[in-house]
Amino acid sequence: MINLISLCQNAEKIGISGHVRPDGDCVGSTMGLWQFLSKRFPKKRVEVRLERPADVFDFIPGVSEIVDNEEDVVYDVYFVVDSVPDRIGGAEKYYKSAKTKVNIDHHITNKGSGDVCYIDAAASSASELVYDLIKEADPEGEFMDEALAKTLYLGIIQDCGVFGYSNTSPKTLRIAANLISYGFDFPKLIDETFYEKTFLQNKVLGEALRKSVLCLSGQFVYSILTREDMNRLGAGDHDFEGIVNQLRYTKGVKAAAFLHETVDGSYKVSLRSGGMADVAKAAAALGGGGHVRAAGCTLEGTPEEIVERLVAQISEQL
Repeated sequence: MINLISLCQNAEKIGISGHVRPDGDCVGSTMGLWQFLSKRFPKKRVEVRLERPADVFDFIPGVSEIVDNEEDVVYDVYFVVDSVPDRIGGAEKYYKSAKTKVNIDHHITNKGSGDVCYIDAAASSASELVYDLIKEADPEGEFMDEALAKTLYLGIIQDCGVFGYSNTSPKTLRIAANLISYGFDFPKLIDETFYEKTFLQNKVLGEALRKSVLCLSGQFVYSILTREDMNRLGAGDHDFEGIVNQLRYTKGVKAAAFLHETVDGSYKVSLRSGGMADVAKAAAALGGGGHVRAAGCTLEGTPEEIVERLVAQISEQL
């Protein structure tokens, strides 16, 4: 555990970043930390430097305050949350120049970096860890309100599959129970941010399922969408949420992968497992990382070359 108050009380400029292509947990943890520090230290300069989150997260207080990476500034304290520093994109320069560097994460492949680390692979999410830190810094709950509770709850449900994944612990449920006591409409939040999909996203999912391939005696399924597929469908990077999970639900499958081609021609790979295969090890062997049941990496080459490397790694884990 680290102490947010002692870390930040003498700082004038505080920066916060999460990983590129921020998901719900990344948004919930970074914005939750921003909300708390902004309220606890109203006279300090507290900023989040993050890629533009998906529109579905626009309701979170602070999202509209996210700053770009054009200004040159040296922060007294810089937090990297839900990520390793080399996955925060253009914000990495601020982390490197910061006087005190802090890393908060729950990925098993993150060994920690910087001056201060809070890494707990047993946590459901980075948002759960941020909750821990806020609780430690504000035991009476003076600065916890409905907006902050809603933001942290969002991050937690996104990374534990609305309490359906194995990373859900009794502690996770106790935290969630405390957060919903602040009175926000949590069923509506779950529907709108976890289950609800646009018509385009459903079309993209249908195409990914249509193109899926089953291999390794029915134990591994994968699907690839190229830029040509994406352009034909009119899909963007925010339209792939949930696809790899749906692939993993295929009967008999122990691991699944969804790949989509990025603008530079590389392929972003999302991996999921039911626990029979350690996809974190597979991803790490390919230059990525993550959790035993959820991991990812970015690979270059032709789809055929990438699939061959991917199948070899998954086969080894199975």
